[in-house]
Amino acid sequence: MQPIISVRDVSKQYRLGAAGMNYPTLRASIMGMATAPLRMLTRRRNGSAQREMLWALRDVTFDVRAGEALGIVGRNGAGKSTLLKILSRITKPTSGGVDLYGRVGSLLEVGTGFHPELTGRENIYLNGAILGMRRLEIARKFDEIVAFAEVEKFLDTPVKFYSSGMYVRLAFAVAAHLEPEILIVDEVLSVGDAAFQKKCLGKMSEVAHTGRTVLFVSHDLNAVNSLCERAILLHDGAVVLEGAPRDVTAHYLDRANKLYTPVTWFTHAGIGEEVRLVAATSVQRGEATGAVSCREPFSIALDYEIRESVRGLRLFIIVRNARGEIVFMTSDYDEPTDATLTREAGLFTSRILVPGELLKAGGYYVTFGADVKNERIVYTADDALYFDVFDTVEDLQGDRHNRVGIIAPVLRWETARASVETQRDGRETT
Repeated sequence: MQPIISVRDVSKQYRLGAAGMNYPTLRASIMGMATAPLRMLTRRRNGSAQREMLWALRDVTFDVRAGEALGIVGRNGAGKSTLLKILSRITKPTSGGVDLYGRVGSLLEVGTGFHPELTGRENIYLNGAILGMRRLEIARKFDEIVAFAEVEKFLDTPVKFYSSGMYVRLAFAVAAHLEPEILIVDEVLSVGDAAFQKKCLGKMSEVAHTGRTVLFVSHDLNAVNSLCERAILLHDGAVVLEGAPRDVTAHYLDRANKLYTPVTWFTHAGIGEEVRLVAATSVQRGEATGAVSCREPFSIALDYEIRESVRGLRLFIIVRNARGEIVFMTSDYDEPTDATLTREAGLFTSRILVPGELLKAGGYYVTFGADVKNERIVYTADDALYFDVFDTVEDLQGDRHNRVGIIAPVLRWETARASVETQRDGRETT
């Protein structure tokens, strides 16, 4: 049986620092002509600088059958989004080829496929036309799309005024309901709320059971296991493992600390000269790692230099999730500290212990900073550290990461039977 998707030896190379504008505006063209002499002079002085080449994908090969739901997992930078852009015909591969036998509906980024100046109603018809559907076909699905997206009040508003959540709800509803043979969904669903994510997963399952094909990228390994029949693990642009979802996700979790090296940032430029971050790492089980198990405690280790004595200096970190939301902030003033203390110059290491069973699965960014409280910012290093939090095999059986809220703590409940007096008092007051 011929596969509906055939990927053969696909590789994609990017030139770091190269301009990404394929279709320049008139203004950009004029500016380019005006600055051309300066660029030529710079090249003569510096020589032909060799920009670093990055292979986002290397010799990726796999097939997908019609009606199959395929999950694609791997940490940020593994090549997942690049692969989906190639499959969606947004990007061309450097080498290799892709054969697709059917209409493709894609949801890769907030705003993909929508014209910002058009209304929600107009974008629904535009997307249907792009998929090759007739107006009558789109009209039959129109009410169902609007009801699923829950944007009735804003249907005739230009989508440039939509929130990211509204954008994603409408974009997913269009992609899923206009009956493409192939539905491609990236991590973008994390922008929506928990209830909508659950509804989307249900719709993707329905799409798969009607014989259409689904490609699904997610950090939520529980969702991959429940929705998909097969999964692929990408690492450094290559397929590391392909097989049953539970086998692939278990391998992903078991090998995470060996596959991934910690992110370390040296000599980060900051605001002032009094403090300088030397390195930032996440540490679990005594080893530096960029892949953290959600069940176990871990620490964020900071190596920094205080270059000048500062009176009342406070050190802090801010942790944000992949959606940019602040998850928590902590400082060394959380411990009893003399606020008038003068920090002496020297090299220091601080470790912040983060308890297990607190964070949801996903990617997190750490900003390191120093200030004199209520007076001035001394130093900041934005996104000095990135780490991934993963489900464990135990968590794959539950729904902890699907709970509402930014964090998903496992808290202790203490329950006892009420005394006879309390029960009597309760009845008397009702």
